[in-house]
Amino acid sequence: GKTAIVSGCGYGTEMAVEIARAAEKAGADGLLLLPHYLIDAPQEGLYAHVKAVCDAVGIGVMVYNRDNSVLQVETLARLCEVCPNLVGFKDGTGQIGLVRQITAVMGDRLTYLGGMPTAELFAEAYLGAGFTTYSSAVFNFVPGLAVEFYKALRAGERATCERILKDFFYP
Repeated sequence: GKTAIVSGCGYGTEMAVEIARAAEKAGADGLLLLPHYLIDAPQEGLYAHVKAVCDAVGIGVMVYNRDNSVLQVETLARLCEVCPNLVGFKDGTGQIGLVRQITAVMGDRLTYLGGMPTAELFAEAYLGAGFTTYSSAVFNFVPGLAVEFYKALRAGERATCERILKDFFYP
């Protein structure tokens, strides 16, 4: 199968739109919309920011809840109604209660991706909350272990997951 290219995009709204359009023009298949720069924003500001990026391109956009950019359930639901190319939600907050509300309300409207640093520590909770996968930072330096953990997680082999967590991740 074809490899999909997902480009990051972010900063302020104008720069994010500029980066998004350039990525689409260069052939990207989708965008990961990173948090805006530095300051907090009210929900209405986050709504306008995400909508502007989605409206600027025809490719799929995944929002990334983390740090100063945390979309609440109602805001995300409103965006899903008006942005057909809003296709994904990545979480880096670790707020499992919020995450579970989002998956319960949005259902299969979005694709869900766990995005916590050391995602494996949260993988079982995210899987239980309706996420299908996660991005693994440790895959970059211990890919075999990362794949072993993922396969055990998906197979429901909790003992293997716990062994790997205790032997590698927790230390």
